[in-house]
Amino acid sequence: MKPLPFGTPEGEQPSLRAARREVMPAQPFKAMILAAGEGRRMRPLTDHTPKPLLKAGGKSLIQWQIERLARAGFGDLVINHAHLGQKLEDTLGDGGDLDVKIAWSREPEPLETAGGIATALPLLGDAPFLVTNGDVYAEYDYARLLPVLREMAGNPDHLAHLVLVSNPPHHPQGDFALAEGRVLEPPGHAAARHTFSGIGCYRPELFAGIAPLTKAQLAPLLRAAMHRGQVSGEHFGGRWEDIGTPQRLADLDKELQRVT
Repeated sequence: MKPLPFGTPEGEQPSLRAARREVMPAQPFKAMILAAGEGRRMRPLTDHTPKPLLKAGGKSLIQWQIERLARAGFGDLVINHAHLGQKLEDTLGDGGDLDVKIAWSREPEPLETAGGIATALPLLGDAPFLVTNGDVYAEYDYARLLPVLREMAGNPDHLAHLVLVSNPPHHPQGDFALAEGRVLEPPGHAAARHTFSGIGCYRPELFAGIAPLTKAQLAPLLRAAMHRGQVSGEHFGGRWEDIGTPQRLADLDKELQRVT
């Protein structure tokens, strides 16, 4: 698998990105937002509110994500839920208020990332799809992934594409390395690793061995595909934050209130 040209360069001006989206044709690709976690580290905030509905800058974390997906042309969304999931549905409904269409994948209990995606496959269809998290804050332009999804649609051997970020202080060891457009597990020094942002593109075949409504982690599937050279990737140098503690949420809220 050859390295791919990954969409918009990081240094491109926002006006140019906006112009590209204005002429972007309709595309068939769907996006899934993962929202089934219990948010245990965020307690007591998540005792009665699902983590993706926690607010920063006057909007819920998941609303920030939905708006960015919609601007990039992803209007057909699938959202999974388990913990307090009905509150998510009651708040977001069918997505009409945010100019998107939402299909809900309901889980009796959190199924881990791969289990949740596998359970949602009937809603996602046969084409490659984008996945992101509903409980992070990322100023990522999802339109960058449209060329990747188009390439994956025509290449059965290209199973996944991951967006990596620089290692945050709370995860200094990182996850994976990036070399010539491919993601791999480095055997070498930890400094070569980057952190997986949770933003990725996948072909449905990656999850073919997982039965619906069963728990399964994503990392083993990715590592197996990496060893076969079937995972590409990119590094995102912009704003990305894992809102994993109440203090991080409070800091983000304070900052966004100041700039919005």
